[in-house]
Amino acid sequence: MTIADAQDDAPTAVIVVDPDGRVSGWSEGGCRLLGWTAEDTVGRPVTDLLAGPVPPGFPGSHDADVSGPVALRHRDGHTVDSVITAQPLHGPQGLVQGQVVTVQRWDRRPVIADRAFEQCPFALGVYDPELRFLWINASSGRVIAHTEEQVVGKKYREVLPEFDRSLFPERDDKPYTDKLAEVARTGVPARLITVFRPLGSNYANAWATSIWPVRDAEGNVRGVANWGFDMSAEYWARQRLLILNEATTGIGRTLDVVGTAQELATTSVPGFTDLVTVDLFDEVLRGEEPPAPPTTNHDEPLTLSRAARYGAADDADRSAGPPVPEPVPVTHAVHSVAATCMATGRSTVELADDPGVGGEWAFGPGLASDPAHWPAGNPVVDKGITAEGLTGRITVPLRARGALLGVVTFSRLDRPESFTADDLILAEQLAAKAAVAIDNARRYAHQSTTALTLQRSLLPQRLPHQEAVEVASHYLPAGIDAEVGGDWFDVIPLSGARVALIIGDVVGHGLHASATMGRLRTAVRTLADVDLPPDELLTHLDDLVLHFASDLQPTSHFQTTAETGATCLYTVYDPVSRRLTLASAGHPLPLVIAPDGTRIPVSAQPGPPLGIGGLPFEATELELPEGSLLALYTDGLVENRERDVDQGIAELLGLLDHRAPSLEALSDTVMEAMLAEHRTDDAAVLLARTRALDPQHVADWDVEPDVAEVSRARQFAVDQVEAWGLEETAFVTELVVSELVTNAIRYGEPPIRLRLIRDTALICEVSDSSNTSPHLRRARAFDEGGRGLLLVAQLTQGWGTRHTPHGKTIWCAQSLAPTSGETPPPLPLE
Repeated sequence: MTIADAQDDAPTAVIVVDPDGRVSGWSEGGCRLLGWTAEDTVGRPVTDLLAGPVPPGFPGSHDADVSGPVALRHRDGHTVDSVITAQPLHGPQGLVQGQVVTVQRWDRRPVIADRAFEQCPFALGVYDPELRFLWINASSGRVIAHTEEQVVGKKYREVLPEFDRSLFPERDDKPYTDKLAEVARTGVPARLITVFRPLGSNYANAWATSIWPVRDAEGNVRGVANWGFDMSAEYWARQRLLILNEATTGIGRTLDVVGTAQELATTSVPGFTDLVTVDLFDEVLRGEEPPAPPTTNHDEPLTLSRAARYGAADDADRSAGPPVPEPVPVTHAVHSVAATCMATGRSTVELADDPGVGGEWAFGPGLASDPAHWPAGNPVVDKGITAEGLTGRITVPLRARGALLGVVTFSRLDRPESFTADDLILAEQLAAKAAVAIDNARRYAHQSTTALTLQRSLLPQRLPHQEAVEVASHYLPAGIDAEVGGDWFDVIPLSGARVALIIGDVVGHGLHASATMGRLRTAVRTLADVDLPPDELLTHLDDLVLHFASDLQPTSHFQTTAETGATCLYTVYDPVSRRLTLASAGHPLPLVIAPDGTRIPVSAQPGPPLGIGGLPFEATELELPEGSLLALYTDGLVENRERDVDQGIAELLGLLDHRAPSLEALSDTVMEAMLAEHRTDDAAVLLARTRALDPQHVADWDVEPDVAEVSRARQFAVDQVEAWGLEETAFVTELVVSELVTNAIRYGEPPIRLRLIRDTALICEVSDSSNTSPHLRRARAFDEGGRGLLLVAQLTQGWGTRHTPHGKTIWCAQSLAPTSGETPPPLPLE
């Protein structure tokens, strides 16, 4: 059945009733609706049409004023549920001559539709193209606090001026009135969620609304209609979820305590609140264990540091990034809300107005009907916060893993709506997430500080004084987002005025890397004292790292295996021969710049990293001009996410100015230029400028393998030290030369050579072709020998054996007082 058929089957009957209550006129519609003809009804009381008792005010009675549903009797006997409307019928001079009664079936579409629209719980309204009110239902009247009679014919903007502005102009939201006008003008329907704060209300409502055009039979827009329902609870719940989602990605992005506190503040503004402050204990800022929480009967104010403060004014230009404040001390009085919250561990909500007053607002539920239940003791009505310009404040203690870290406050200034119990839940969730992130940052800072302290204590505090090279170093740990690594370097004076320059990098980061670095540096110093060649030293060091790995094997299935392995570059420079000997265990080779600024290539093959085992290391030797510049570095200096190693080495070469008067300044320049702001690895550089020992400071003689040569060697040594002006060393020099030359003649193999070197110490060296090494022993009372090396050890400040590819060298050194003036050349051998 079509709509037209339904209307034909349910016509409208028109009945004329005279003043006596009798039918005086009957329409064709009455015949079709009730089955009665005019002959059947005219002249009969209209009450005969009723299927039941006469209702009060029914037409024909003295108080006839009925308009509503009524049950009528069809001619065939069944009841017809109808709706009647009675209007007075006037004659000349306004005399009432009866009534005109309109009868419609109750279930006829216009009737039931009118009732449905009128009783609809949604707000419904119809307006003309100029946005004048044509009709609203009862729900809409309650929403706008006006009846239909009060608004019909008035313009929308006149009745609801608050809808003529956007609650969130920063979002470019159009006022709702403009959207109505747009639909009336374009005829294009619109659906939207409208958030507005009605006049006189301190609560912002969210409404889901639809707007559509009303067209006539020709399709012309003759009006605009809208409907809406209050979805404030759902809308604000979704906004809280969005804030929590933002907090999931926005809080804890960095392992920095102050940065995490700032993230908590910026995440909450402006979506949740207008001003956030985060106060932390100083111990938390320093990465130490938090202090014990205060008790409820404490009588001393609490002093914390304000790690973050962020408000809506700061949020005006987020493109510039949130400001990172310097923590400043703040004091909370004994009985302040913040102190009480920290002592009790419970949050507190302060409101400027009593949430129980006023019941429900016209535009939505107030706090009295808040869907969540307030926890005990909340909210606290404190009209004093109004003096601070606040409408509400939530104070939450920051607790993580049972420790109290500080307190956070969420304040509302610019928005009048009060906090709800749901807002308290959101504030506690934000604080809980931030507290865990802050505690993680604190723990990381503690471990990082410990590792950095350990590493700095293991690195050389100052480079030792020696004459072979001028040196400068610079080390920088990784940024705050990365753990401390295992980069290290060292400068070790060796026998024969030589010096060892070492640099290395341990795999991994943190305490383990720092500890491993310390063990390697100690091992290198021990092996350097033995005076091993670079390739042999790295071989021993490789074995040692393998032992480290076996020591670190987990003892249970739940213990992780620590990383092992390292790279190392070991170089030895001899200022007498100006030769540099080096070997690499997986470490970048040094950059060498000649005095004229040209690069000296280092044609060496780096060996495997330490900890591989079973593979050889090769030593390379090259002669350097005096004043050459050496740069030893770790990969953190030349490699990062923005450039590869080759590009980094090329940039480093461009910075190595051989003319730089100060290596310290040059190392600072290199570090500043090469390192990115957000680096993830440690970086170290060791710069050295070579010196050559004056040939006049070196004297050597070939010694024949004859005991008779011992006396001549003694005499030559005495004559030479006296020629150098070192008469005070002549006696000791004569004794040690006699002992060392005698041992070489008796127990060594030719060729034998005696060399004296005047450096910061007077060095005496005796070399031969034998690989056997002398050693100290305790001589018995009647032994004729065995006391020579003991005598040498007692009379000098150091002695030792150095193996060479062609034998060995026994050396000893005497300390010298600084002298001035030119040094005579070495004496010729007679």
